[in-house]
Amino acid sequence: MTALSPVSGATADPVARPRRAILITLLVLAAVGWVVVAWQAGDDASMGMQADDMGLDLTMGMAAPLFFGMWVAMMVAMMFPSASPMITLFDRVQRGRRDGGHSYVPTAYFVGAYLAIWVAFGGVAYALAVGVDRLATDNGWVMDEWARIGGGLLVAAGLYQLTPLKEVCLRKCRTPIAFIMTSWRDGKRGAVEMGLLHGGYCLGCCWLLFVILLPLGVMNVAAMVVIALLIFGEKCLPSGNRLARVAAFALVAYGVLVIAVPSALPTTVSAGGMGGM
Repeated sequence: MTALSPVSGATADPVARPRRAILITLLVLAAVGWVVVAWQAGDDASMGMQADDMGLDLTMGMAAPLFFGMWVAMMVAMMFPSASPMITLFDRVQRGRRDGGHSYVPTAYFVGAYLAIWVAFGGVAYALAVGVDRLATDNGWVMDEWARIGGGLLVAAGLYQLTPLKEVCLRKCRTPIAFIMTSWRDGKRGAVEMGLLHGGYCLGCCWLLFVILLPLGVMNVAAMVVIALLIFGEKCLPSGNRLARVAAFALVAYGVLVIAVPSALPTTVSAGGMGGM
C-alpha cells in the first residue's frame, strides 16, 4: 500500500452517518461500562468491604474471572471516549478504501486488538494486587506503611507525566491522522497490528494513572472519573499537553502530602486493617 492510500479514500466524506454510528456505539458502551463499574462498587460497599481483618485486599475479594470482567468494563468506560477519534478515523479510512475498490476490514479488528492490550495489562494489575496482598499478610510493615507507599506511587505517576516516553506516547495518541499516515497496515492482520500498536502507545501514556488506583481504591469510582477525565483531556483537548503537566504537579503534591499525612489517602491502612473509601 502506498503512503497516500489511506487519505485517498478519506478525503471525501460520504460516510458521516456510519462514523456517527461508530461514535455513538463507543459512547454507549462507555456508559454501560460506567454503570457496571458503579454497580460493582456499590455492591462491594454494601458488603462492608472494610477489610478489618483481611489485610489490604486490593482485589476487593474478586476472583480472577470477576476481576477481569470488571477490568474490561473499566477500560471500556474510561478509555473508549478518549480513543474514539482514532477509532472513528480508522473506520472512516476503511470505508473510504472500500468505496475506492480496495479491501475493507471491519473496525472491530482494530478495537479488539486495542482492548486486548488493556486486558493484558489487567492481568499484570491483578498479579500485582494479589502479590501485594500476600506480602502485606506476611509483613506487618507493608500494612503500616501502605499509605506512604501509595504516596510514593502518586509521586512516581506525577513524575512520569514529565518524561520523554510520556510525551512521545501522548503525541501519538493526540494525532490520529499522523498515526494513520505512518503506521498503516493492510488487511485484517494489519488492522490487528495497528490496534495493538495504538493500544501500546495508549498504555505507555496512561499506565501509571491506573496503577495509582491501587492506593486510591480499585473500585473508587470518584478516582476513576477524575482519571478518565484527565486521560480524555490530555488526548483530545487543545490544551492537553498543558493539562498533562498540571496533572504532574498535582499528583506530586498530593503524593508528598500523603507521605507526610497518611490519612490524606482515601484508603488508610494500619496494623488493624484498612479503612473504608
